[in-house]
Amino acid sequence: MKVKNINGTSQNKCKCGSWLNHWEKFAKKSASYCSESSCISKQLVGAHVQKADSKDNNWYIIPLCSYHNNHKGELDIGNTILISANVYETCG
Repeated sequence: MKVKNINGTSQNKCKCGSWLNHWEKFAKKSASYCSESSCISKQLVGAHVQKADSKDNNWYIIPLCSYHNNHKGELDIGNTILISANVYETCG
């Protein structure tokens, strides 16, 4: 699957303590590596993304390293689970 970053979302908050915690809680997994298919970085953040080339305009959270969190353009994330960034549907 391909996604694109949503920049300028660092001020958005949720009740999970961090967006990475949010992803782990609702994915029911521990984030081990960056979701970008070729990256093995373990320095992770919970990144806001949207599906690329899709009519789905929803915002999602995935684990990314800082480098890929600031990447412009599309990222291949394989089969990484997308967790809704809408706190009203999740932790709100």
